[in-house]
Amino acid sequence: MKRIVECVPNFSEGRDAKTIEAISESIRSVDRVKLLSVEPDKDYNRCVVTFVGEPDAVVEAAYRSTKVAAELIDMTLHKGEHPRIGAVDVVPFVPVAGVTMEECVKLANSYGARVAKVLNIPVYLYENAARFPERKNLATIRKGEYEGLRQKLQDPAWKPDFGLTEFNAKSGATVAGARKFLIAYNVNLNTPDASIAQEIALRIRESGRPKKNAAGVMVKNEKGESIKIPGTLKAAKAMGVFLERFNIAQVSINLVDFETTPPHVAFAEVRKQARSLGSDVTGSEIVGLTPLSALLMAGRFFAGSTEAKKKTERELMTLAIDKLGLSQLEAFVPEKKVIEFML
Repeated sequence: MKRIVECVPNFSEGRDAKTIEAISESIRSVDRVKLLSVEPDKDYNRCVVTFVGEPDAVVEAAYRSTKVAAELIDMTLHKGEHPRIGAVDVVPFVPVAGVTMEECVKLANSYGARVAKVLNIPVYLYENAARFPERKNLATIRKGEYEGLRQKLQDPAWKPDFGLTEFNAKSGATVAGARKFLIAYNVNLNTPDASIAQEIALRIRESGRPKKNAAGVMVKNEKGESIKIPGTLKAAKAMGVFLERFNIAQVSINLVDFETTPPHVAFAEVRKQARSLGSDVTGSEIVGLTPLSALLMAGRFFAGSTEAKKKTERELMTLAIDKLGLSQLEAFVPEKKVIEFML
């Protein structure tokens, strides 16, 4: 069996085509690595890149692309809708075939040590690579974003896992880790009001929201800790954003375990919450790649148990694409979006 690792670095540049191409070329230059997708977003001002390959080659490609991004992206000038902490915001290593999660943790450590030493970029470890429980969640590490990083680095509790506590104004910091396959799944609303999207996000994300009393004051327990109202979806992170290009609001969701909460379940829940707020969903999108199984689950759901048995995998996939509205903003081409078709 081939040993295959996926890497999905997120770069804080979604508008400059030359920078994005230079990053892409740095990955293509590495033997035993295949660049699968490059997806820039002008509103997020962010580019999600996906590539796969043998473990050591994937680490090399991650490093080379980070080096190029550090040279070409200036965080002092960066503005965008998506939270970020640095020019290379997050670099996850994902086991695909013949590789364990523990091995991907070692890859994240190898990458982080080299980036910190050679490029002078502080690196934090998250998810399965996290050395401290409070650093497991990417959102916790990213809190305060790039603008709050200088102060964060002065807090002993937030000393980087690799590198110095000196603030790198141009590149910020990078978060590296090992995780399961994540589906970046966004649901589109029929309104430009981002506050509605954010309200839906607070209702559905697993971490929930702080409980407040009638006066709007957060309710705390006997230990002085805020009481949380859990969200309706497990293994889901979410936020509301406005997409200027399309003049719509969008619920941006990370499905961190799609077998627990697949896209079609998230879609239905967003629609339910949107309708309760006088809005509705119009479609959705997958940023980066998706496993075929996620689309087949959706196809079987929409077809019904009896009809699903009569359909081919291609027919189930086509049904899922249609019912989820995956081509609303940009055409969903399975040969370019389904990881099994890309390998």
